[in-house]
Amino acid sequence: MNGRQLKFGVALGGGAARGWAHVGVLRALQEAGLEPDVVAGTSIGALVGAALAAGELDRFESWVRSLRLMDVVGLMDVRFSGGLLKGDRLMNFFNKRFTDRPIAELGLPFGAVATDLRTGSEVWLRDEYVLEAVRASIALPGLLAPVILQGRTLVDGVLVNPVPVSLARAMGADVVLAVDLSSDILGRHLRPEQNDASLSESAADDPDRHEDISQRISSRFSQLFRQKGPAIPSVFGVVASSLSIMQVRITRSRMAGDPPDVKVEPRLGQIGLMEFHRAAETIDAGHRATRHVISSLREILSDSTRTAPP
Repeated sequence: MNGRQLKFGVALGGGAARGWAHVGVLRALQEAGLEPDVVAGTSIGALVGAALAAGELDRFESWVRSLRLMDVVGLMDVRFSGGLLKGDRLMNFFNKRFTDRPIAELGLPFGAVATDLRTGSEVWLRDEYVLEAVRASIALPGLLAPVILQGRTLVDGVLVNPVPVSLARAMGADVVLAVDLSSDILGRHLRPEQNDASLSESAADDPDRHEDISQRISSRFSQLFRQKGPAIPSVFGVVASSLSIMQVRITRSRMAGDPPDVKVEPRLGQIGLMEFHRAAETIDAGHRATRHVISSLREILSDSTRTAPP
């Protein structure tokens, strides 16, 4: 007796600005005629996944590609309580451009991962409104303020489940494609910086030059307290690299226990944590990496011996 058709799910991982690669991944899947049945996302993966599940990927991609450096700066509402950024400007922006609704009303089953700051437990958000679920999932500690939701203080899901394969499985996916944005990010923020002359020259030539906003600010401060002897990484370099180590280690551990059927690993080490204005090359990296796994994915989805039971 033939079983039902295999259900295909995507698990979109966290990675701040590197998350625009998810758009390229989803486009490559669409071009191959492989539409996901289930979408699970952590952090920026939750944001892109929500756009797909809501049928808004076209408009979302248009907005992402239009971002310039000053647009990104304009969405920042600086504060010094809970996180460097409050996040209200970002959410207000989405409220004006994309229709918020309960997750249950989306066109595809969708879930986001957050972390309970008080208990450290993993929280799956599937019954909330889309924007509140996404806002909780992207609340990177120290950068975006936590979200209070149903009595819980929630922060970024990347702390507990950076690539949510387990959530996709729990939502009914038989075959899961996981997108890991951390494959080549270790040490990225400790690489030698440009000197002041080259920075000034690049600033004159390109106002959207490819330098991480946070690292640029941090490097200016570090020059004020320069010490003799071996160069010491900036504060931002140390913090960002530490977060990268944590994310890579947790990702490897979780995917060892919850292995995906197919894994996509875009090469994104050159993209800074806050370089949201570099969407075009980030999307291209995701698209390029996904094309390499399409054949394997097709084979798995068409394998009759793996047909799920009715």
